[in-house]
Amino acid sequence: MSAASLGNVLGADRAARLRVWLRRAWALTVKEYIQLFRDTILVLFMAYAFTLDIYVAGVGVNWQLNNAGLAVHDSDKTWASREVAGRFRAPYFRNEGSVSTVEEGQRLLDQGRLMVVLDFPPRFGADILRGRQTSVQMQVDTANSAIGSLATSYGGEIVGRYGLERALNVPELDMDKIHGVPFIIDETRAWYNQNQEDPWFMALAEIISNMTLLSILLPAAALAREKERGTVEQLMVSPLSPVQILAPKILAMGSVILAGLAFGVFGVIIGVFHVPVRGSLPLFFAVSALYIAFTAGIGLLIATIARNMAQVGMLTVLVFAPMIFLSGAWTPPEAMPSWMRLLMDCLPMHYMLDAGFGVLLKGQGLGELWRELLGICALGAPVLGLSLWRFRRQFG
Repeated sequence: MSAASLGNVLGADRAARLRVWLRRAWALTVKEYIQLFRDTILVLFMAYAFTLDIYVAGVGVNWQLNNAGLAVHDSDKTWASREVAGRFRAPYFRNEGSVSTVEEGQRLLDQGRLMVVLDFPPRFGADILRGRQTSVQMQVDTANSAIGSLATSYGGEIVGRYGLERALNVPELDMDKIHGVPFIIDETRAWYNQNQEDPWFMALAEIISNMTLLSILLPAAALAREKERGTVEQLMVSPLSPVQILAPKILAMGSVILAGLAFGVFGVIIGVFHVPVRGSLPLFFAVSALYIAFTAGIGLLIATIARNMAQVGMLTVLVFAPMIFLSGAWTPPEAMPSWMRLLMDCLPMHYMLDAGFGVLLKGQGLGELWRELLGICALGAPVLGLSLWRFRRQFG
């Protein structure tokens, strides 16, 4: 037989093996679809995760100061105290009236019925007219530290601006000298989310978090179900390799998650919250597919450790909780200690969040996302390889 004929035979044999491999993979993928959609609880959970949960996260979480309850204890009762108190108005503050004593205001703060109490001293207006230094006491309930800090900051800005306006109107000041003094104009310019809409950030963070959770949970549940029913041993004695057994689980569950992701993006992110997509949606879904494939390795690794579905659920929570807390979805990386930021760099969800926000809000392309893609692959590939090795060792 000539070399050409031998090459043709070998090529035909490889093609035949590939066709057999693909037929088996397709049959197992269909089996995974059937088993998944028979699990009503998981299907309902996926539907909730990519619809109502994203909507609730977008409209239910607000980091802006809005209608903070405020009361005034006015010992001065002059035009000056009334003017300052009147500047604490909607939409940031909600004036609940006055309190007769400092103790009453403190009691309302302790009960959570107020967030802010303004206390004006007796000679507040007279000191202002004479150009003397005076002060306003502002008591703030900071049980919610984020909103309390905003209330403190807004109150300080309101009082500071009023003090500057009054200082410029004092007759003793030389206005000519003031106009000659150099000063800085502070103008803030927000990029990517000009109006600082909280739903844009929260909805995007929630959909990526849910994608991560389901990427871990669904493949783990599929393999754990096989172990509980004893069918995984039947698969291992069939002419199937471990890759042929595990790859359809990743393919089936990943495609379902991508379908849910598409519904959440087009139906909720864009349809309800009107988030402007500045980048390429095909690039976003391509990065998401890569992330799902590698994150599924965590789920398969969990399934090789767990003995049943209950243990899969507990281990999933144990793995997912640090991922979401250290991803930057809830806490800015800059606010974390340096050693926790090192842990953040070891979690793939951190890179997926950066990639998702980079594509959808910043319009970044493939050239700007190389660090995120490298992080996803470098962290996900070893875990996927480890899960395959454990599966082969466990059932081989």
